[in-house]
Formats: sequence, C-alpha cells, structure tokens
Amino acid sequence: DVQLVESGGDSVQAGGSLRLSCAASGYFQGIYCMGWFRQAPGKEREWVAGIYTGDNQAYYADSAAGRFYISQTNAGRTTSMTMRMLAPEDTAIYYCAASDPGAYCDRSGSYAYWGQGTQVTVS
Repeated sequence: DVQLVESGGDSVQAGGSLRLSCAASGYFQGIYCMGWFRQAPGKEREWVAGIYTGDNQAYYADSAAGRFYISQTNAGRTTSMTMRMLAPEDTAIYYCAASDPGAYCDRSGSYAYWGQGTQVTVS
C-alpha cells in the first residue's frame, strides 16, 4: 500500500510563500506521477500540479503556472511544491497524490493515492 503524508500548510499573508512537502512510503513499482490537488470550501477538488518521477517533467494547472513549482526526489519518496505570490483564492486544503505506473501526470484522473491534506490559508 502507498501512504502519503503532507506537511507545510500554514496561514500566510497575501503575497507570501509556502513550501509544501509530501513523504511517500509503502509499495512502489515502476515510474509514476506525483501530484498536488487542492479543495477550497464549497468548491470541487482541482488538480494543481504533477511531476513524472522518471524525468522530472512537470505540469501545472493554469492557476498555478508561473507561481507554483513542483519537484520530487528519491523516485517520489519526497515531493515538494513551492507556492509563491499566494492570494486568498489559493486558500484550500492541499492534497498530495500519486498515480499508478503508466499514468499521464497532467490528468486529474491519473491519481489513485491520496494524503490526508494540509491546510493553506491566505489572508
């Protein structure tokens, strides 16, 4: 089984930055995607960013491109996302996610495993 644990969520002022981290453990086989999703109150969960552990190719939602940066090390065992120029609309619970091998990292439906979430509040 794959277990994902997020950390780094906090309350920040608009214009500030945060770095989220995800620690993955359990059974992994093959090359796969790591990603980040978020869900704001009253809204559906949305895909934010993804990265392919084979070559570090990164993908971003339009809302994140240019401000958020995803990275991974140790075949996805540690995945980070640096968020810059945060705005109130970025307030959400942020979830780390992982795919099975052979998935497309820019598709929300690729992700099968989820962390518990970490709260980001921007005021």
